[in-house]
Amino acid sequence: FPVTIRTYKVLISVLAASLLLYYGKPLFIPLAFALFISFILYPVCKKMETPGLSKAMSIAVALSMLLALVGVVFWALYLQFVSFTADWGTLSVKLAQLWDAIKAYAVSEFHMDSLEVEAWTNDLMHSLASRIFDFAEAASMSFFVNVVMLVLIPFYAFLMLYYRHLLVDLILGFFSKGRVERMREVIVLAVGTYYGFVKGMLVVYFTVGVLNTAGLLALGIPHAVLFGFLTAFMTFIPYIGIIIASLLPITYAWITYDSALYPLGVVAIFAFVQYLEANLIFPWAVSQRLKLNTLATLIVIVIGGILWGASGMILFVPFAAILRLVAERIEGWEGLAKFLGQE
Repeated sequence: FPVTIRTYKVLISVLAASLLLYYGKPLFIPLAFALFISFILYPVCKKMETPGLSKAMSIAVALSMLLALVGVVFWALYLQFVSFTADWGTLSVKLAQLWDAIKAYAVSEFHMDSLEVEAWTNDLMHSLASRIFDFAEAASMSFFVNVVMLVLIPFYAFLMLYYRHLLVDLILGFFSKGRVERMREVIVLAVGTYYGFVKGMLVVYFTVGVLNTAGLLALGIPHAVLFGFLTAFMTFIPYIGIIIASLLPITYAWITYDSALYPLGVVAIFAFVQYLEANLIFPWAVSQRLKLNTLATLIVIVIGGILWGASGMILFVPFAAILRLVAERIEGWEGLAKFLGQE
């Protein structure tokens, strides 16, 4: 009977936490990213804090360095887009030629009336234009939300680093005196856990970049190293990043070889590598760094995707590692610690 009551309590707690995380994601997602950044920058800020450099100034310098690095990446992406738009005239001509060839093939092989094909083409183009407009509208709204989040995240990270002692005291206040030291140890280990996560992600990006480059070199695509690693790093922007980055090698493949087979080959390579990244490389590399088993990592990724979308797939993995650290130090949570950890 006590076990049944405890099971009900656990289920209710999990359900309540899931609902809170799902409906509170506009608040929790930027806070989680800010916590991620603050954990990474904490050792840097700690070393920079000297009698001549205040805490606030140290945090500001560290955040500025991080934002400058992000700015360099986006500037390189902008230059690539400029290069892409310069080749748009040639690409549009080739697309028009391909479309005319498809219509001519339909008329000759299927004995379709040319006027019917033209009417069907116009209907298709109007439908496609409508879908593109809807997609652009949704993308613009998403872009606006992401811009707001990008502004909030550094601000939250600054405040978390500045008031870190108050946050630690707040967390420790939820535990009894006998568990304070254990929880303080968990907080220290959590910083190392996030470092492990970052190292794991770097392994993922490098591995994906090498695989992309090898595939593009096999196809004979120009600038294979640039395109391969650019596409790998752009996967940090879930879903959209891989689409944007793949446009450049697809365009150059089309212009260089004047054949649809090479762009399709590029798409096939990126799709295959992304499948490996999502199902093998990411769970293996990140779980090894965080000392999570692969099964638990996959389950956490799916749960994160359900609750927070793409952001949850990134953030829930280090959170699970921290949960493992807590479970190892709380009596009665041994089963959860064994399920998340490695043998």
